[in-house]
Amino acid sequence: MPDTRAATLLTAQALTAGYNGVPAIRGLDIKVGAGEVVSLLGPNGAGKTTTLLALVGLVPLMSGSVVTLGEPVNARRPHLTARRGMMLVPDDRGIFSGLTVRDHLRLARRRPSAERERVIFDRFPALAALESRKAGLLSGGEQQMLAIGGALLAEPRLLLVDEMSLGLAPKIVQEMLPAIRDLARAEGIGVVLVEQHVELALAVSDRALVLNHGRVVLEGTAQSLLTQRERLEAAYFGADEFADPSPDLDLTAEVVS
Repeated sequence: MPDTRAATLLTAQALTAGYNGVPAIRGLDIKVGAGEVVSLLGPNGAGKTTTLLALVGLVPLMSGSVVTLGEPVNARRPHLTARRGMMLVPDDRGIFSGLTVRDHLRLARRRPSAERERVIFDRFPALAALESRKAGLLSGGEQQMLAIGGALLAEPRLLLVDEMSLGLAPKIVQEMLPAIRDLARAEGIGVVLVEQHVELALAVSDRALVLNHGRVVLEGTAQSLLTQRERLEAAYFGADEFADPSPDLDLTAEVVS
């Protein structure tokens, strides 16, 4: 088993990014270590998706810096970041309705590996029985399994997942999130989750950041945030009460390396 705390895979400092000259996120700092799961929480419009897009280079930076896997992210050449091992599963799942499950998995593979496929099918056994089915005929949960399974098949070092639970029953999310958590630990994958199911996300995360109006308003270990529910809710909904840190809340959010 790899040393899951051996390296910092992603570092963003004072990250400001947006659209048409208008910032959607401002001054964001985030680190993700190998084997670590970090959740980005917050209401709709808080800047979570923009953060992911900026981290992979699909939204250019206005200021600040992003370094992934030892190299700066270049918004003009985001494919290079993907080649180094950073994968994004978008909120629309990024699948092609006319292609089969098998087609998607073939496209996702960096190199043929029956062993790697077995790992994915072990984590998402429903996919094994659906290889010949077109993606457009899959349920929402099956499509999300396919999207995440395809990303994992490429053996990423960093995995970013945007709104995995969108349109899914909580029971399905409860089954999928632990699979991602287990793979992160087993393979040393750094994971960033954008998730609306706050408690489910925190249950599988090491740390979390709460965004509101484009800024990080609260951050800490997942365990500490779960024990500070009132402060978490206040930060999430933009109330002022979260401004004075509780002595029991870890706001340092440092990556152990």
